[in-house]
Amino acid sequence: MSRTVAIVEDEPAIRANYAEALRRHGYAVQPHASRAEAQAAFALKLPDLVIIDVGLGDEPEGGFDLCRELRARSATLPILFLTARDSDFDVISGLRLGADDYLSKDTSLPQLTARIHALFRRLDSLAAPQARESVYRLRALTLELERMRVCWNEAEVALTVTEFWMVHAMVRYPGHVKSRDQLMREAQVVVDDATITSHIKRIRRKFQALDATFDEIDTVHGAGYRWRA
Repeated sequence: MSRTVAIVEDEPAIRANYAEALRRHGYAVQPHASRAEAQAAFALKLPDLVIIDVGLGDEPEGGFDLCRELRARSATLPILFLTARDSDFDVISGLRLGADDYLSKDTSLPQLTARIHALFRRLDSLAAPQARESVYRLRALTLELERMRVCWNEAEVALTVTEFWMVHAMVRYPGHVKSRDQLMREAQVVVDDATITSHIKRIRRKFQALDATFDEIDTVHGAGYRWRA
């Protein structure tokens, strides 16, 4: 059975363009022009993944409000922002509300579909029986590659897909500096430096929420980031 992707976007041409592209990839698509329309549909049944614009009609932050409502209903529903509003402040706001990813509208359709595939792959791996898999262990950290799962002191860290791949890039080669370009390649996103910085800050905060003494990620000024050796 095909997965259902809901698109909440107030611009008809953009909505139609994304819907057509995703249908070509085999997804069932539910397009919604407003937050109210989406809410009515989601009250009956949640889709398998939701793509949301931040500004919806006369609600400049309607997408943020919808994300908050959806995350309260489901901790695992993949939520992806796709918006022209890609300032550092907006990205951080979206991620704080529990979005799994935040992409700019100039993101290519192949990048968007790659991100959707990655979100579904993580859902599938978490639901599947645990099999033999690649596991990285470093001090209090455990990273399970196939399940895209990270634990610190045996407590799961609720990372988005983008954050997971950034942690994976650093943990695979502890002590090696990963440039922002390398982190972007690993996470399959194209964003500016400020957005990479936002992701790293958020990753640190998630670990610090479990352990106030967490200090494993070094910023190497002018070069990038590394997981301590």
